[in-house]
Order: sequence, then C-alpha cells, then structure tokens
Amino acid sequence: MGLLLLLTSVLFYSYMGSMTGVDAQSRFTIRSISLSLEPGENVTRDTKVTVRCSAVVSSSGVQPLSREYTIYKDGIVVYSKTTSSTEDLLYVLSHARVSYTGKYKCKISIEGKSQSSEARRLTVTGLSPPVLQIDQTMLSEGEELQATCTAPGETGSIIFYFYEDLKEKREERVNTDQVKVAFPLSGPGHHTIQCSYTVLIPPDSIVSENSHSVHVSVRELSIVPVLEISPQYKVYEGDQLSMSCGVRDIYHHFDSVLVYLSQGMNMLKSGQTKVNHTMTVLAKDEAEFECRLEAGKVVKAVTKVVPVTELFSVPTLTMNPEEVFQKELMKLICKSDEIASERLSSEDLTYAIDPPQMHLEEKKRGEFSGKALAVEFNYSCIARAKGILKHSRTLTVRPKVAVSIPKISVVDRAIIGKPFKIRCKSDNGSLPINYTLISDYKQVSMVTVSIPSEEALFNVTVNKPKDIRKFFCEARNGQQQSQLSRSLDATVIEPVSQPLLTVIPSPSETTEGSNLIFICSIRGTPPVTFKVYRYGKDEPVFTRTSAENNTNFEFPKLAKDDSGIYYFEAFNHANNIVISDPVNIQVRLAMWKKIVIGSFCLLALCVLVVVCVLCYKTHRATRAVDRTTVSVWTERPPQASEENSVVSNEPDVEYTEVVHPRSADPARAPLKKGTDTVYSELQKSPHGEADPHPYGSVEYADLNGEQPDMNNYPLNHYHHELPVPVD
Repeated sequence: MGLLLLLTSVLFYSYMGSMTGVDAQSRFTIRSISLSLEPGENVTRDTKVTVRCSAVVSSSGVQPLSREYTIYKDGIVVYSKTTSSTEDLLYVLSHARVSYTGKYKCKISIEGKSQSSEARRLTVTGLSPPVLQIDQTMLSEGEELQATCTAPGETGSIIFYFYEDLKEKREERVNTDQVKVAFPLSGPGHHTIQCSYTVLIPPDSIVSENSHSVHVSVRELSIVPVLEISPQYKVYEGDQLSMSCGVRDIYHHFDSVLVYLSQGMNMLKSGQTKVNHTMTVLAKDEAEFECRLEAGKVVKAVTKVVPVTELFSVPTLTMNPEEVFQKELMKLICKSDEIASERLSSEDLTYAIDPPQMHLEEKKRGEFSGKALAVEFNYSCIARAKGILKHSRTLTVRPKVAVSIPKISVVDRAIIGKPFKIRCKSDNGSLPINYTLISDYKQVSMVTVSIPSEEALFNVTVNKPKDIRKFFCEARNGQQQSQLSRSLDATVIEPVSQPLLTVIPSPSETTEGSNLIFICSIRGTPPVTFKVYRYGKDEPVFTRTSAENNTNFEFPKLAKDDSGIYYFEAFNHANNIVISDPVNIQVRLAMWKKIVIGSFCLLALCVLVVVCVLCYKTHRATRAVDRTTVSVWTERPPQASEENSVVSNEPDVEYTEVVHPRSADPARAPLKKGTDTVYSELQKSPHGEADPHPYGSVEYADLNGEQPDMNNYPLNHYHHELPVPVD
C-alpha cells in the first residue's frame, strides 16, 4: 500500500512539473528584434560606434526572463551577453577601424525560443599612415637591411609591403599592426626604402598610402671575381680554350670564398678561391662564360663572350628530283655551304649518309644514288673534318605511290535534265592527284585532290539516258602515265510524265454494289509511287509504290457515298509530281432499287387518282352553300330512292328556292322586308317523270317579290306552306 502511494505521488509531481514547464513557455513571446548602428552605417576612422540590439518581448509573468543576446559580424560571433533587463543591448566600438567594416546581426534566445534581426552593414573609411623604421642606414655589401613597418591602431588581417627604389622587395601577412623583416639590398649604392599595408576585409581589401622614404647606402667591397680566357679572339671550331676563374683582394673576415665557372646552363668547374678549365669549342656551343663568387652573403659575377668561327657549316641534305615514285631512281645530295678556307680545304671534308644504306652508293663527293624504297624513310647526312662532326636535319623521303585506275560513279542519283555529281576516285596513289572528267573524248573539268578528306566531284547534266555512258575520268599524280577509268555505267532516272487514269467499268455504268478499278499509268523510271485522291479529302484513298510505271487499284462494293471526282498523283526518285486528269464517278442506284421505287411511285399515283375521284364526288354532293339563312335539304322518300337506285347510281339533281319567313319572336330584331333565298336539291326520275313527292316538282322559283307583313299570318299556315326541313 505504501509503495502504491509513493508511485502515485511521483506521477503527480511529474505531471505538475510538466504542466509548470508548459506554462513557463507559454507565458511569453518574442514579437520582434532589430539592430541599429549609431551614429550611422557609414563612419570614419576613430568614430565611436554603438551597435544597438532592441527586442520586443511580451510576457504574462512577473518574474523577469533570462535573455541571451548574441552579436555577429559577417556570421562570426563577436559579442554575447545574458541579462534579465528589458533594456536594449549595447555593443560599443570606441575607436572604429577599417577592419570593423562588415555586416552585423543580433540574435536573442529565451528558454529555447530565438529570433534574429536583419543584418546592417557598417562601413568604416580611413587608414592610419604606415610608419617605417630602419635599424641602419649604412650597410656593407652583403649585409641585410632590418626594417619595421607599423599600421598604428589597425586591426584584422594585414599584409605589409616593403619597397626598394619603388620596386616591391618583401611581403608579409600578419594579424597585428606591426611587422619586422630583414632582406638584402640589390647592390652597392644609394637606395630608397618605403612600406605600405593592406587591410583584408573579404571579399574586399583596403590599401594604405606609402610610408615616408628612408635612404640607405650600401658600401661596395673590394672583392671581385676574375675570369681569364685564352685565346679570346680568332677562335675556330676545334680550338682549345684555357680558362681560369678566381678572386682578387680577399678580406680576412670571410671564412670562405667559393667560385663557379659555367658556360650557359652548363657548370664547367667549381672550387675554393680559383679554378682552371680547358675545352674544345664548337660553333653550336654557347660561347658565353661566367665566373661567379660567393663570400657569405656577397655574390658577384663576371661574364665574357668568346666568338667562335665555324670550320664548315651544318650540312643540308636534299633529294633530286623532289618527288620520286616507289622503286624509281633517286639521288641524295649532302653539302656544307660554308667552309673556312683559311683553316680547311674541301678535300678535308667528308660526307656520309646516316644510317648507312646498302641501296645507296656515293657516286661523287656528297652525292648518293639508288632506288627509292617502297615505304617512307628518314635520312640524314654527316659532315666530318678535324674530328668535328655535324649532322644535317632529317630528310623524310616518301616515295609516291603510282595512282591506280580510278573508279567513276554517280553521287546519289542521275536524273534527266537535272544537275548531278560524278565522283572519280583511285584506291591507291599518293596525293595530290589530278582527276579529269572526259565526255565524248573531250575534257569537261579537272579537280586536284590534295588531302585525304577531299573528293573529286564534277557537276554534269544529261538529257538522254544513253549520254551517261560517254563519261569517264583520268587520274594522274606525277610525271608517270595517267590512268583511265571505264565509262560510267549508272541508271538514269527519267522524271514521271504523261499521267493517265483509266476507270473500269465506264463511269456511266457504275452502280451500287459493283467493283470499280482505277488503272494508273505514267511514263518514267520506276519505282513509282501512286496516290489516288478524291476531291475534298486531304488523305489519299489508295497509295502504292510500284516497280513498274503502272498499277491498278480496286474499289470493291461501291456505295452512293463513293461518288466524287477522283485523280492520282505519281512521283519517282526524280521527285517531280504529276497529276492526272480528274474522273467524275457517279454511283447510280442498283436495278432492284429502281424497280422498288417505280412500284411505289405507281402505287402512290393510283392512290392519288382514287382520292381525287372521291373528292370530286364529295364536292358535287355538297355544293349547296348557306349564304345568310339556314340550308334546307329535301330528299326523296325512301321508297323512291330505292327504286331509282336500281336504275342509276347517279341521279339527276335539281335546285329549288324556298322562302323562310322571319320569326315573329319579339325578342329578336324586327324583320326587314324581303325574302331569303334557300336552295333545295331535288332528284328527278331517271325517265324524266316528275318525282312523286307530295310537294311536286319545282325546278327553280323566284320568291323575291314584295312580301306582306309576316305577322298577319297564322303560324300553322306558315308551316303548311313550307316543306319539312331536314336536319
């Protein structure tokens, strides 16, 4: 039970602690933070600059918050502080320096929350002038100058420069405002020393002005190198030269003196105090000699030039003739153009081919003859006299390969009436090769091929297929006999022409359900592509490439919708398109459809005739028209109608005019004087006898006379005089 109580307490306090942390984090918020530079973003050297970091934090508690401020310059932390104050953080730069130039940013952190301000750039201008200090202004040759350059009050990464007579002598990079260096001066005499510095502010740098000048004098030492050469004048190749290199006036304070004798880049001899050397000189050797001494840090040198005259010049190797074919006779000539006759005779000079060749013999002095090899070969010659050997430059002999019989062909296609190219090419033969195109034994044109990538191409035109066989080409690459090709054998394409479109069966016999055949023919070289089109359609109805100059297309089971105007296009490799004359195809109805339609038309005509007859009869029966009064229809008694119907189906009809008096109804309008006329249709006997109607036979009665007042007549009398109305 106690363990359970302890566990419950631990969980309760853990929960309360977490809730307290949540409350602490939720009781404040960082609203904004900003950074400002005072008095401004552009200041001069030694200005007091204040970097102000202002943060706006909203909180609900009474306990002050712990704020951690960090100030960055170009992304590097330069200042940080933790405070509970709500006032702005101030970072003071009491004496601004150029090295303070950069972008500054402020950051605040409170209990895990942080926020940064926008960056502001501070620019400081103005450098302090450099100060130069020299330890000694009087030096002896070989001593080093001790110099100190100072940039008062400057900070950051600084590069110092030291100058001797306005020429840069030394460079040192440090992180302080001062540097001290030691360096030797260039030689005896008076020299002017200056310094300057550069403050590095990546990616820029600011250079100061030069310091004041300090004059330094260097006293020359009396020690000098001595070079002696014998003989020094009128020296020829093969002569012996004797040389010595030493020093004069050695002071006792030098522990050792080293001397070096050299010829150009070649060290001949070295040693203490003095050295001697003997050599045979050649004209090709560099005739400048140097004697150099080193005593401590003192270095001095002296040079002499000895002119050397050639006994004979470097030989030249040439070939005669300049071009030679394989296995042809050639001659190599080796000769020195210049000979020192006062020292050497022509008989003392001998020549040889290098390397020695068994196929070449020396016919005369310096002339070697033989047959050229089948492959290229490098030759040189050697001229020899008094132990001196001189080699000529290498001569590469490339025996030319005789041109082979050229092959003639057509590039792409030959089309009648259009320009095309003919190619001439030999499989073997040294360049350059001259190709000549000949037609009908007459020269057409010539092309010279000088590099392997070139081709001999000729533009020609033919008007007949047989003209192609008149071309052949000639190849020549030297004085040898030229080579002729065979005559050109190639297919000549005749452009398509004379298109003809034939339709089977005839367009007038085309009916639904039948098959239609288009026969397309042209004149020209196959293969030919045929395309059948229908007016109003962009896509062809049929397309076919034929190996002949004609083809046919079958249109099976024609329908009424297949009617239209048809034509075809044709083209071959000549790429010219011809169009045939159009053919109008009208697909007519099938015969059984015509019969059905005719039957229906005949039936409709019959029905129309019957309807017309019935209408006519109905019209005859209803011609009585009521004008203003009610129509009265009188018909025979049934017995009479039945009797007459036996005799005739169409009885005679008569009309009678019956007068109906106006009604005496006082509610109606008063009657006008006069009568209304009513027609009644009466039938006669077919035999001409009067109809046995009780009213008698009346053909027509005009009752339009003056009528008495109808009100004086009794009503029964009125009904007695009138026939019985028919409803």
